[in-house]
Amino acid sequence: MRILYLLFPLLLLFVQGAAGSSLAPGNKRECVRANGFCGFLKCSFPYVINGRCSRFYFCCRKIWG
Repeated sequence: MRILYLLFPLLLLFVQGAAGSSLAPGNKRECVRANGFCGFLKCSFPYVINGRCSRFYFCCRKIWG
């Protein structure tokens, strides 16, 4: 019975990690597939940041589509 006290927090830790997974693009290929492009540090006006392509490049997509 003592092991249940150790397994329960471990199970909650795995469930929490799965719940925090993101559907935003994580690399250049996923960004292009989501009809976006990779911009350096920011996106110009009709575009918003939708994910990341790499460390300093962000995935930019149009606001309205």
